[in-house]
Amino acid sequence: MLNVFEVADTLVEHIKSNFLEEIAIIGYYGSYAQGTATERSDLDFFFIPASSDGYRHSVQFIVDNICFDFWPISWERAERMAAFEELNVSIIADCKLLYVRSDEDRNRFMKLREQIAAAPSQGMAFLNKAEAQLKDACVHLSNMMRVHTEHKLTQFRHEAREILVYVLNSVSLINRTYFKKGWGKNTEQIREFVHKPDQLEELMQTIMQSGSSTVVVESCEQLIQNTSRLLTLQKESYVDGPNYSDRMKGFYEEIKGIFDKVLTACERNDYTSAYFWGIGVQAEIARTLYFSEKGYWPISTDSELEYMDVYKKLGFPDLAALLDPSDLQPLFEAVERLDTLLEEHLRQHGVAINRFRDVAEFKQYLNSFIV
Repeated sequence: MLNVFEVADTLVEHIKSNFLEEIAIIGYYGSYAQGTATERSDLDFFFIPASSDGYRHSVQFIVDNICFDFWPISWERAERMAAFEELNVSIIADCKLLYVRSDEDRNRFMKLREQIAAAPSQGMAFLNKAEAQLKDACVHLSNMMRVHTEHKLTQFRHEAREILVYVLNSVSLINRTYFKKGWGKNTEQIREFVHKPDQLEELMQTIMQSGSSTVVVESCEQLIQNTSRLLTLQKESYVDGPNYSDRMKGFYEEIKGIFDKVLTACERNDYTSAYFWGIGVQAEIARTLYFSEKGYWPISTDSELEYMDVYKKLGFPDLAALLDPSDLQPLFEAVERLDTLLEEHLRQHGVAINRFRDVAEFKQYLNSFIV
């Protein structure tokens, strides 16, 4: 059996003898670092270049039928991994070092590990990253739905695999951690997650094993919905109730300009502008009201538009429903009413609105800040 570390040592000695200043770090990760290697396992190792010249040492090769990939990770990319912006965090967190050029390089690398260890304290930041992963899963679900036919099982399985990757990455982030092993080897870690969407393991097995594209699509959709629900529940655990005075400070002053755009579009019978600005302003108000009540922004994968609930309960007019290419007067009147209702609602909840009758009053306001 090939001693993969003899191969690695040969490459490291070559670097040390001939290109000492071009590579800062050499390390390995994966099965050999975790003690789970088999006779067919390759050695997953990488290097961090110390200069642009260092990248030229990237090499892929096979020795005694075992493949090796000596590939570069820039310091910038390593920093993204440590910030959970790229989810192969284990490469940095759990690798074993084969070579370090200097104490400075070692300290820089160890700071990345310290950052990874401290990251779980940033709960809401992890949930926002989890949401981004779930949003990417929705792209692949959309791809599946566009080719909904029993004759496309291969294509469905490709899309389903991507959905599983993104959803599982999202779940790992909800649990404020990263996968320490590769796909197929991380089953135990998935099983031990404290926070999991309903039917996670069951839906995973159905998606991976079903021979029906219809069943695969339905299971993927259900898995995304369940994960979205879990994400919302987790976000709720990080907030402390409504807060209008801070969360909506300055909001009305900004949204007033969009009201005026819709009103002008209605007066000019400009349906296209009325369409974009009318629906847009309703969505923006609804989202911000939701944030003010909940303390977090609505989940981007919310296909049911639940973030509209607060807006509807307040009796605010449904601008989208009032759009009519042949008659924009109802929309005009609704926007005027919404303008009044929103300002009243914000003032009732302690939001200070900077409205001045003239320049003199505005000047007086500015002078009040002069000590």
